[in-house]
Amino acid sequence: MRGTRAGQLAATLVGVAALAAGCTKAQLQGDSSAYLIINSLQGASVQASGGSQPTFSGVLDSDVCVHPKPPATGCGIFEDEGQVVFTLAMKDPGTPESPTAPTTANFITINRYHVDYVRSDGRNQPGVDVPFSFDGAVTGTVGSNGATLAFPLVRVQAKLEAPLAALANESSTVSISTIARITFYGTDQAGRDASVTGQLSVNFADWADPKSGS
Repeated sequence: MRGTRAGQLAATLVGVAALAAGCTKAQLQGDSSAYLIINSLQGASVQASGGSQPTFSGVLDSDVCVHPKPPATGCGIFEDEGQVVFTLAMKDPGTPESPTAPTTANFITINRYHVDYVRSDGRNQPGVDVPFSFDGAVTGTVGSNGATLAFPLVRVQAKLEAPLAALANESSTVSISTIARITFYGTDQAGRDASVTGQLSVNFADWADPKSGS
Protein backbone atom coordinates (compact mmCIF):
# COMPACT_ATOMS: atom_id res chain seq x y z
CA MET A 1 0.00 0.00 0.00
CA ARG A 2 2.80 2.38 0.95
CA GLY A 3 4.58 1.62 -2.29
CA THR A 4 1.45 2.31 -4.32
CA ARG A 5 0.85 5.64 -2.60
CA ALA A 6 4.48 6.64 -3.04
CA GLY A 7 4.26 5.84 -6.74
CA GLN A 8 1.10 7.90 -7.13
CA LEU A 9 2.71 10.84 -5.34
CA ALA A 10 5.79 10.65 -7.55
CA ALA A 11 3.65 10.57 -10.69
CA THR A 12 1.70 13.61 -9.48
CA LEU A 13 4.89 15.57 -8.83
CA VAL A 14 6.22 14.71 -12.28
CA GLY A 15 2.99 15.93 -13.86
CA VAL A 16 3.12 19.24 -11.96
CA ALA A 17 6.73 19.78 -12.97
CA ALA A 18 5.94 19.11 -16.62
CA LEU A 19 3.05 21.57 -16.52
CA ALA A 20 5.21 24.29 -14.97
CA ALA A 21 7.90 23.74 -17.60
CA GLY A 22 5.37 24.39 -20.34
CA CYS A 23 4.85 28.02 -19.27
CA THR A 24 7.44 30.76 -19.07
CA LYS A 25 8.10 32.70 -15.86
CA ALA A 26 6.45 35.80 -17.31
CA GLN A 27 3.35 33.89 -18.33
CA LEU A 28 2.99 32.35 -14.86
CA GLN A 29 2.94 35.78 -13.21
CA GLY A 30 -0.43 36.73 -11.73
CA ASP A 31 -3.12 34.59 -10.19
CA SER A 32 -5.28 33.96 -13.24
CA SER A 33 -5.58 30.44 -14.64
CA ALA A 34 -5.14 31.92 -18.14
CA TYR A 35 -2.42 34.16 -19.54
CA LEU A 36 -2.18 36.82 -22.22
CA ILE A 37 -0.14 36.59 -25.42
CA ILE A 38 0.69 39.70 -27.46
CA ASN A 39 0.38 38.74 -31.12
CA SER A 40 1.37 42.19 -32.34
CA LEU A 41 2.11 45.63 -30.90
CA GLN A 42 2.20 48.58 -33.30
CA GLY A 43 2.08 52.36 -33.40
CA ALA A 44 0.77 54.99 -35.81
CA SER A 45 1.48 58.69 -36.25
CA VAL A 46 -1.90 60.33 -36.87
CA GLN A 47 -0.46 63.46 -38.49
CA ALA A 48 1.88 61.49 -40.77
CA SER A 49 -1.17 59.91 -42.37
CA GLY A 50 -2.24 63.32 -43.68
CA GLY A 51 -5.58 63.09 -41.92
CA SER A 52 -6.50 59.70 -43.36
CA GLN A 53 -6.82 56.45 -41.47
CA PRO A 54 -3.54 55.91 -39.59
CA THR A 55 -1.27 53.12 -40.80
CA PHE A 56 0.11 51.00 -37.97
CA SER A 57 3.71 49.80 -38.04
CA GLY A 58 6.17 47.95 -35.83
CA VAL A 59 8.24 51.16 -35.55
CA LEU A 60 6.62 54.51 -34.66
CA ASP A 61 8.09 57.72 -36.14
CA SER A 62 6.52 60.24 -33.78
CA ASP A 63 6.27 63.81 -35.15
CA VAL A 64 6.68 66.41 -32.40
CA CYS A 65 5.36 69.28 -34.56
CA VAL A 66 3.12 69.58 -37.62
CA HIS A 67 3.89 72.78 -39.55
CA PRO A 68 0.97 74.43 -41.37
CA LYS A 69 1.20 75.58 -44.96
CA PRO A 70 2.59 79.12 -45.40
CA PRO A 71 1.71 81.86 -44.65
CA ALA A 72 0.28 80.27 -41.49
CA THR A 73 2.73 79.68 -38.67
CA GLY A 74 2.77 77.70 -35.46
CA CYS A 75 2.97 74.08 -34.52
CA GLY A 76 0.23 71.46 -34.46
CA ILE A 77 0.54 68.64 -31.95
CA PHE A 78 -1.26 65.30 -32.05
CA GLU A 79 -1.27 62.13 -30.00
CA ASP A 80 0.20 58.97 -31.49
CA GLU A 81 -1.88 55.81 -31.35
CA GLY A 82 -0.96 52.30 -30.33
CA GLN A 83 -2.68 49.05 -31.25
CA VAL A 84 -2.26 45.67 -29.59
CA VAL A 85 -3.61 42.28 -30.63
CA PHE A 86 -4.07 39.71 -27.86
CA THR A 87 -4.81 36.02 -27.70
CA LEU A 88 -5.51 33.93 -24.61
CA ALA A 89 -3.99 30.64 -23.46
CA MET A 90 -4.40 28.38 -20.44
CA LYS A 91 -1.84 27.68 -17.72
CA ASP A 92 -3.78 24.56 -16.74
CA PRO A 93 -6.02 22.25 -18.80
CA GLY A 94 -9.58 23.46 -19.37
CA THR A 95 -12.68 21.30 -19.46
CA PRO A 96 -12.55 17.56 -20.31
CA GLU A 97 -14.28 18.32 -23.62
CA SER A 98 -11.88 21.18 -24.52
CA PRO A 99 -8.76 20.75 -22.39
CA THR A 100 -6.85 23.64 -24.01
CA ALA A 101 -9.74 26.06 -24.61
CA PRO A 102 -10.58 28.80 -22.09
CA THR A 103 -14.08 29.11 -20.69
CA THR A 104 -15.84 32.43 -20.06
CA ALA A 105 -14.53 32.36 -16.49
CA ASN A 106 -10.98 32.44 -17.90
CA PHE A 107 -11.53 35.46 -20.15
CA ILE A 108 -9.29 38.37 -19.13
CA THR A 109 -10.57 41.95 -19.11
CA ILE A 110 -7.83 44.52 -19.69
CA ASN A 111 -8.46 47.71 -17.69
CA ARG A 112 -5.24 49.78 -17.75
CA TYR A 113 -1.73 50.03 -19.13
CA HIS A 114 1.63 51.60 -18.23
CA VAL A 115 4.25 53.04 -20.60
CA ASP A 116 7.97 53.51 -19.88
CA TYR A 117 10.40 55.02 -22.39
CA VAL A 118 14.05 53.91 -22.32
CA ARG A 119 17.12 54.52 -24.46
CA SER A 120 19.76 52.03 -25.49
CA ASP A 121 22.56 54.39 -24.36
CA GLY A 122 21.34 54.25 -20.77
CA ARG A 123 20.33 57.92 -20.60
CA ASN A 124 16.85 57.37 -19.21
CA GLN A 125 16.04 60.32 -16.92
CA PRO A 126 12.35 61.19 -17.47
CA GLY A 127 11.80 64.78 -18.54
CA VAL A 128 15.46 65.14 -19.54
CA ASP A 129 16.43 62.25 -21.79
CA VAL A 130 13.07 60.56 -22.41
CA PRO A 131 9.38 61.45 -21.97
CA PHE A 132 7.78 60.81 -18.61
CA SER A 133 6.23 57.41 -17.93
CA PHE A 134 2.47 57.36 -17.66
CA ASP A 135 -0.56 55.19 -16.90
CA GLY A 136 -3.63 55.04 -19.08
CA ALA A 137 -7.01 53.36 -19.06
CA VAL A 138 -8.11 50.95 -21.78
CA THR A 139 -10.87 48.36 -21.52
CA GLY A 140 -11.49 45.22 -23.52
CA THR A 141 -12.01 41.52 -22.86
CA VAL A 142 -9.71 38.89 -24.34
CA GLY A 143 -11.66 35.71 -24.94
CA SER A 144 -11.32 32.59 -27.06
CA ASN A 145 -11.25 34.72 -30.24
CA GLY A 146 -8.66 37.17 -28.91
CA ALA A 147 -9.06 40.95 -28.94
CA THR A 148 -7.64 44.09 -30.56
CA LEU A 149 -7.34 47.28 -28.52
CA ALA A 150 -6.32 50.82 -29.46
CA PHE A 151 -4.76 53.22 -26.95
CA PRO A 152 -2.79 56.51 -26.78
CA LEU A 153 0.89 55.60 -27.03
CA VAL A 154 2.43 59.10 -27.02
CA ARG A 155 0.36 61.72 -25.21
CA VAL A 156 -0.03 65.34 -26.34
CA GLN A 157 1.49 66.63 -23.11
CA ALA A 158 4.68 64.66 -23.77
CA LYS A 159 5.26 66.78 -26.90
CA LEU A 160 4.79 69.97 -24.86
CA GLU A 161 7.36 68.95 -22.25
CA ALA A 162 11.10 68.34 -22.23
CA PRO A 163 12.84 66.69 -23.95
CA LEU A 164 10.43 66.51 -26.92
CA ALA A 165 9.49 70.21 -26.96
CA ALA A 166 13.08 71.12 -27.89
CA LEU A 167 12.81 69.02 -31.06
CA ALA A 168 10.00 71.17 -32.49
CA ASN A 169 12.14 73.23 -34.85
CA GLU A 170 11.68 73.07 -38.61
CA SER A 171 15.45 73.20 -39.17
CA SER A 172 16.26 70.74 -36.38
CA THR A 173 18.20 67.62 -37.26
CA VAL A 174 18.02 66.18 -33.75
CA SER A 175 16.05 63.04 -32.92
CA ILE A 176 15.53 60.86 -29.87
CA SER A 177 15.27 57.11 -30.33
CA THR A 178 13.55 55.17 -27.57
CA ILE A 179 11.99 51.84 -26.75
CA ALA A 180 8.47 52.03 -25.34
CA ARG A 181 7.83 49.27 -22.79
CA ILE A 182 4.09 48.81 -22.45
CA THR A 183 2.54 46.65 -19.73
CA PHE A 184 -1.14 45.77 -19.89
CA TYR A 185 -3.01 44.85 -16.70
CA GLY A 186 -6.32 43.10 -16.19
CA THR A 187 -8.24 40.43 -14.33
CA ASP A 188 -10.08 37.27 -15.28
CA GLN A 189 -13.77 36.92 -14.54
CA ALA A 190 -13.00 35.62 -11.04
CA GLY A 191 -11.04 38.79 -10.26
CA ARG A 192 -7.57 37.20 -10.49
CA ASP A 193 -4.77 39.43 -11.78
CA ALA A 194 -3.01 39.04 -15.12
CA SER A 195 -0.51 41.16 -17.04
CA VAL A 196 1.75 41.09 -20.09
CA THR A 197 4.51 43.39 -21.42
CA GLY A 198 5.47 44.28 -24.99
CA GLN A 199 8.01 46.65 -26.56
CA LEU A 200 7.95 49.02 -29.52
CA SER A 201 10.60 51.30 -31.05
CA VAL A 202 9.58 54.98 -30.98
CA ASN A 203 11.68 57.61 -32.78
CA PHE A 204 10.92 61.26 -31.95
CA ALA A 205 11.81 64.09 -34.36
CA ASP A 206 10.37 67.06 -36.23
CA TRP A 207 9.59 64.93 -39.25
CA ALA A 208 8.80 66.38 -42.65
CA ASP A 209 5.08 67.05 -43.04
CA PRO A 210 3.53 65.26 -46.05
CA LYS A 211 0.82 67.87 -46.60
CA SER A 212 3.01 70.97 -46.39
CA GLY A 213 6.04 69.53 -48.15
CA SER A 214 8.39 70.77 -45.40
